Amino acid sequence: MGLVLERISKRFDTASSDTLKDIDLTVEDGEFVCVIGPSGCGKTTLLNIIAGLETPTGGTVTLEGTQIKSAGPDRAVMFQEPALFPWLTVLGNVRFGLLLAGKNRAEQNEIAMHYLKMVQLAHFADYRPHQLSGGMKQRAALARALALNSKVLLMDEPFSALDKQTRNKLREEVSDVWLQTRKTLLFITHSVEEAIFFADRIIMLSSNPGTIKKEFRVTIPRPRHIDAPAFIEFRTDILNQIRIEVDKSTEQEYRND
Repeated sequence: MGLVLERISKRFDTASSDTLKDIDLTVEDGEFVCVIGPSGCGKTTLLNIIAGLETPTGGTVTLEGTQIKSAGPDRAVMFQEPALFPWLTVLGNVRFGLLLAGKNRAEQNEIAMHYLKMVQLAHFADYRPHQLSGGMKQRAALARALALNSKVLLMDEPFSALDKQTRNKLREEVSDVWLQTRKTLLFITHSVEEAIFFADRIIMLSSNPGTIKKEFRVTIPRPRHIDAPAFIEFRTDILNQIRIEVDKSTEQEYRND
């Protein structure tokens, strides 16, 4: 059944128009879907609604037939900032959710180390967050999210604050992790290149309000290379369509002034 969004709309109390309007989207089990669009189109709001951190003004979200009304352990979220507990070690941070889930200490250690090995941080298990680079902190946050074994992993521009070299390395690692786990994954990004690198499908939102403007199915074989001709051609096509949306948004702002 997967993750199903039906006619999702959102208007904040202080806003004069909808942030999101009539979003219909199904994410199949094991699918990697990226959401892109111009700034302010509601990408993060959409993720927060799926996570149960925001309530839609209209519409419903269901996961495997159960309606989402609040945050829950069936959805793990990875934000732009890693939000690690500074007083815990890397291992302690990854174990934290497992402790809340009722796992005993041996189970916590076994599961946490499994995912730390997967993200290549096993040798840093006893480090504190302040001893890690930005990229390592995000890998620790990824291990923490994976350790919960949630049905869906939600990622909100997790690499946006990192330098390009670190971003590229983490993209490869996340791609490898997804191929190993086949988690259902919804990934918010402002980078078309990143979306093409990861996704089975790319959902492009329009601006003011955010609606699904277009869906792109990515058929480029994995592993994907950003300098391949097919990759570059696909990126150019999507960028041109986003530019049209940005131009529309700018024109509308001038009309409203």
